[in-house]
This record gives sequence, C-alpha cells and structure tokens, in this order.
Amino acid sequence: MRVLVVEDERVLADAIATGLRREAMAVDVAYDGAAALEKTGYIDYDVIVLDRDLPKVHGDEVARRLVAQRSASRIIMLTASGDVDDKVEGLELGADDYLAKPFVFMELVARVRALGRRSASALPPVLERSGIRLDPGKRLVTRDGSEITLTKKEFAVLEELLRAEGAVVSQEDLLDKAWDENIDPFTNVVRVTMMTLRKKLGEPQVIETVPGVGYKL
Repeated sequence: MRVLVVEDERVLADAIATGLRREAMAVDVAYDGAAALEKTGYIDYDVIVLDRDLPKVHGDEVARRLVAQRSASRIIMLTASGDVDDKVEGLELGADDYLAKPFVFMELVARVRALGRRSASALPPVLERSGIRLDPGKRLVTRDGSEITLTKKEFAVLEELLRAEGAVVSQEDLLDKAWDENIDPFTNVVRVTMMTLRKKLGEPQVIETVPGVGYKL
C-alpha cells in the first residue's frame, strides 16, 4: 500500500511515517499543501493522511483539488479539533475519514488499512491464491495452513501479487507500492526480495517471472 503523510509538524509527520512503514506500507511525506499536490500529481497514492491546518496550501484546499481531479486516493483528515461540525465539514470537503489529534497510533493504522481496502476496488481483507493466505490486518501469511514468517518488504510484495489476482505485476509497480519515493529505480532490490520470498514460500514455486514484464502469482 502506498501512503502519503501530509503534516507540517515534522516530528509528528516523521513519526507517523516511520510507524506506518513498520506496518509494511510504502510511505512518502509532505510538510505543506503545495508539496502534497506536487507529489499527488505524479504518484497514485492509495491513502493520504492529510492534516487540515497546512502552510502554503490549506488542507481543505488540497482535499478540494483532489476531489475535483477525481483522484482515486482515499483521504483521512487529521485535525486538532474533534468538534462534530469540523468533522462534518471535513467529510463534506471530500475526506473519507476524520481523526482528531491526539490519536492512538494503532487506530490510525486500522483506519488507513480500511481505506486502503476501499481504494483497491473492494478486494477482500484476506487474500488467497494457490494455497497461500495473507491477512493484512493480522500480518499473517500461511501456505496450506502452515504459517510463514516474512519481512515487511516480502509481505508487501506478496500482498501486491495477490491483489493482482493472477495478472502480471511489473517491477516498477512493485517499487511504487512496496517502497517509497527514495528508492533507486535501477536497484535490484525487487529481484533479491523475490528470491527470498520464493524460498520462504517453498515448493512447488508459485511466483512466475515473466521475462521483460514482471511477476505473477
């Protein structure tokens, strides 16, 4: 899942990003509304965690522009106010969810995951194919009933392959969904991660390499 955190309090923004990355999400950060609009112009995010009170371009205006552009990204709006009128206003601007500060981090994680499922064409929360079962909420992977321990990136890559439902997923798409914007596009990290993932999933192999195109499960 690709997430954009938009928050002008840098310590808070970086803390949220770090926590979400620990949950196997690919996370970028923008510290003002203008930077957020720039990033959403060339990256398709599954979920945007958007603070309302932003410099340069207010969070409300960011939400308005994304809605006007028919962005598929789901928006969870953050604010210091938990007032009902503020929540209603935020939702009417186009936000899909609303969370008042201070918040419990695991509640934010749960809300981001829920919105991510909605942005993925309502795919089932638990993904299954070829005897492999992946539960994003519980961070649990099994094959034929036996639990498999994966790293965060292996988990994220497997999740994207399962979400593709047998279609080919390119290396570029995997980099886009499982890593953040700082990754070198010429790196061999996808190939290495795929190698270790295949080893952990065991025999018979279920991940197929499509030469020059990508991978499918």
